[in-house]
Amino acid sequence: MEKKLIRIGLMGFGNIGTGTYATLEMNRSTIEQQTGIDFQITKILEKDLERKRDVVAPKELFTQNPDDLFLDPDIDIVIELLGGIQPATDFMLKAMNNGKHVVTANKAAVAANYDELREAAEKNKVMFRYEASVGGGIPILNALTTALKANSFIEIMGILNGTTNYILSQMTDFGLEYEEVLKVAQEKGFAEADPTADVEGIDVANKLSILISLVFGIRVPPESIPTEGITKITKDDIKRAAKSGNKIKLIGSAKRENGNLTYSVRPTLIPVSHPLAGVNNEFNAIFVKGNAVGELMFYGKGAGPLPTGSAVMGDVIEIGTAIVKGAAYDIVISGGKRK
Repeated sequence: MEKKLIRIGLMGFGNIGTGTYATLEMNRSTIEQQTGIDFQITKILEKDLERKRDVVAPKELFTQNPDDLFLDPDIDIVIELLGGIQPATDFMLKAMNNGKHVVTANKAAVAANYDELREAAEKNKVMFRYEASVGGGIPILNALTTALKANSFIEIMGILNGTTNYILSQMTDFGLEYEEVLKVAQEKGFAEADPTADVEGIDVANKLSILISLVFGIRVPPESIPTEGITKITKDDIKRAAKSGNKIKLIGSAKRENGNLTYSVRPTLIPVSHPLAGVNNEFNAIFVKGNAVGELMFYGKGAGPLPTGSAVMGDVIEIGTAIVKGAAYDIVISGGKRK
């Protein structure tokens, strides 16, 4: 089999960027053997060229000019791992407008600009993939849009944030107060110095917005989802929950009943018999109910450089395979009809 070359531009070389680079490098021979494609990261956009990192890439790959990626005719795929809504969204749109396929792990940008990004992919006949934006290494979006597509979905609910699940797990297991555990979580790197997006449920609302778009075909912006975080949960709340046979988990959920869709992000009493009750510390899980398949649960590491890098590279490989077959383009589905 003749080996094909797919060139990649990587935007961002932080935790997820280095994890993606490392995932490709450590599995390069396996990927080539299975696909017949040589995936090469040929440019890396990074503003801090001097920062020391655990993963080292050749200095000649780095640039501080995004146009070096967008306007390079040899680059096939752009991976966006900058984080934040802007300039990440504008960069992804510019990449697609220049004929580049785009992969991202950026839940905030995808949730805020879902329709615009999907429509740009269709307009430019390129592929846009964002598996890593929900659930890190858990392949939930791919499952929903491929193997489970024959279902009409009734409910989706999940533990979608490792920081809050770690905090609640530690409070439950050791009888600690929220502030005590948050401090430890920050020291261990499970929580950011400013943990607001995690502990107030904003991160989960972004991910739930994306899931609702895929599962129910309805656009619900994250700011329209009723959202409550975990900052008011006390060890007494957790003790009371235990006495009634429950655990408290921060749950993002959406359910269709009698034609109506309800959704929220909030601390929820989960019976200890429910599969989600056994999901602890930094692990994530998504529970799905379809009218044909019944109940399913997807479980795994919802964050981290390598698990997230695994999902990013999975999307890259899907696109690369489609490029080689001459079938690398997206069609936007809106309201059940092809636009």
